[in-house]
Amino acid sequence: MTIRAVVFDVGECLVDETREYGTWADWLGVPRHTLTAVFGAVVAQGRDYRETFQEFRPGFDLTEQREARAAAGQPEWFGEGDLYPDVRPALAALRAAGLWLAIAGNQTVRAGGLLRELFSADVDLIGTSDDWGAAKPDPAFFERVAEVVPFAPDEILYVGDRIDNDLRPGAAAGMHTALIRRGPWATIQWHTPEAVKLPTFRIETLTELPTQIATFNARAH
Repeated sequence: MTIRAVVFDVGECLVDETREYGTWADWLGVPRHTLTAVFGAVVAQGRDYRETFQEFRPGFDLTEQREARAAAGQPEWFGEGDLYPDVRPALAALRAAGLWLAIAGNQTVRAGGLLRELFSADVDLIGTSDDWGAAKPDPAFFERVAEVVPFAPDEILYVGDRIDNDLRPGAAAGMHTALIRRGPWATIQWHTPEAVKLPTFRIETLTELPTQIATFNARAH
């Protein structure tokens, strides 16, 4: 089967989260580089990234603290300046190649609104875990992706930066996957056996996708 649809994760795939994690360090009252160091250690140990906050504030509840930040006038936010520079060119090239495009990730309702402001004219669908009531790596999330994309699972390419959240469950759902090398997870996982063998594509930039997909589709015929 050829690839006819491309679905993108959000954080560290389309959106550079460096600034946002910096604002969390400020909220916690710890140096930004300290939060970054602990975050990297948690990820390298294969733990849930949310455990990072527990290291500084035991009992920390991310949902409650997001609400507290919003009440304090410091809600989660990302904009055009937080997008990786290859995002717009890649979306334009994939659209020009006739591919159906979507964005789907573990995001809040508020983040979903921000994504629609940024990308409604560029993609065919935007969905979030809060919209669907299922979060990665739950198979229900990828079942939902398969339901909303108008092609068979083996015609879908899911692009993400995490083996555990993106590639492993995406492949289990019958989709092709692409691992993008950026952000803490992909950087740490890049040379592991699973990161080498599991993805359909391993890419350094999103602008590699049009050529990679075209080559794959030509071989599939």
